[in-house]
Amino acid sequence: MYAVIETGGKQYRVEVGTELEVELLDGAPGDSITLDRVLLVADGDDSSIGRPVVADAAVEAEVVRRDRGDKVISFKYRPKARRRVKKGHRQDVTVLRITDVRLGGKSAADAKRKADADARSERQRLEEAAARQAAEDAALAEKLAKASAAKTSAAKTSSAKAPAKATGKTAEKADAKSAPKATASRSTTKPAAKSEPKKAEPKTPRAKTQSGAADAKPSAAKPKPRATKKDE
Repeated sequence: MYAVIETGGKQYRVEVGTELEVELLDGAPGDSITLDRVLLVADGDDSSIGRPVVADAAVEAEVVRRDRGDKVISFKYRPKARRRVKKGHRQDVTVLRITDVRLGGKSAADAKRKADADARSERQRLEEAAARQAAEDAALAEKLAKASAAKTSAAKTSSAKAPAKATGKTAEKADAKSAPKATASRSTTKPAAKSEPKKAEPKTPRAKTQSGAADAKPSAAKPKPRATKKDE
């Protein structure tokens, strides 16, 4: 809700919480004053226009301080007369803070207090939800940290045991690999030693070297015929 007021021959658009400088008014700092010259009051889509002022409408304000406005220079000059007049002026003003805008039974201050309370409760609810979520996240992070620590410790222990097993397995593999090689070497050497005399026998027979004739083997001699009754 906002209103348009008139004071000191000027018009101002004000709402709750607005601070403005107006022409000098009677009142000490901290006093409350009521401005009756309300030309317009608007509340959302509803508006009331005064002719010239709005009935049952008023704006309450609090005097913040008395002050002086910016300096205004007044300079008068008359040519060919050697007349020059320069003056400075600072207007006395009163600084007001709008505390309420009322129209009939409606009050802008009450509406604002209610809205602030709702916003505060909503903000408090969001803060509580955020704190609860943060606590859950912290608990989850702690749980994950413990799980990761357990995994790392298990990995370290398994890595410490792995080299010993690996060395045993490698030794077995080395023995298994060396054994076939040794057997293979033995098998290759033995036939070579046996094959030499076999190959040497047909090349250099005794009969050919000594007499040039082949010696008859006892097993190769023909058997004698048996005696029969007719022969007797």
